[in-house]
Amino acid sequence: MDGIKQLFLIAWEFGGPVVLILGVLSVIATALALYKLWQFTAGRVGRHRRAREAIDVWFEGNRTEAYALVAEDSSPLSRVVGHAMRGMTHGRESLTLVREDVIRVAQEQLYELRRYLRGLDFVAQTSPLLGLFGTVLGMIEAFSQLEAAGASVDPSQLAGGIWTALITTAVGLAIAIPTSLVVAWFESRIENERAVMETTLAGFFAHRLTDSQMRTMDEVTVIPGRLEAHAH
Repeated sequence: MDGIKQLFLIAWEFGGPVVLILGVLSVIATALALYKLWQFTAGRVGRHRRAREAIDVWFEGNRTEAYALVAEDSSPLSRVVGHAMRGMTHGRESLTLVREDVIRVAQEQLYELRRYLRGLDFVAQTSPLLGLFGTVLGMIEAFSQLEAAGASVDPSQLAGGIWTALITTAVGLAIAIPTSLVVAWFESRIENERAVMETTLAGFFAHRLTDSQMRTMDEVTVIPGRLEAHAH
């Protein structure tokens, strides 16, 4: 507790309440980034080999073995493919409804991957603005002291006031830059997952339709783009 108290006192001395707010935002951003990293790792995001193997086994005729492969995997693609396989097994009477339900599940998976990214983006967008706000307040205070000093101005005190004011901008940028990079990295992983889901589902349904001759290929063209349109 004494160490935390000392840290807050130092932050207050050099940057005032703005630096304290930035410190809280940095803690929130770190916690969210660690949570998302754990979510992506535990959820096997980007691991597509098992799902693709299951699709190959499925069209070889070993449907029970194919479903077992994706049922044992926790990746988003495997969950979506597993749902498609269940629909193909139990929903033969309406392939269109099966396809729509699979798209819904894919959108839910993408939504889960995007959860809390807005919080990280909020920190990245707000931190530099708060830092600039703190600098403006510090500059106002420094020039206010300069005016009060009149003719007996000490340049070192003025320089010290400006230096202290600029700390908040530096702290804000130090928080915003890595947070923005983290957000961009997570979003690129999600976009890649969305693209893989779209192409995999399109290929799965196209292969199924060709194999069973239940529909024409034109009915499958609704798959690409659907996840992008509804996942945000």
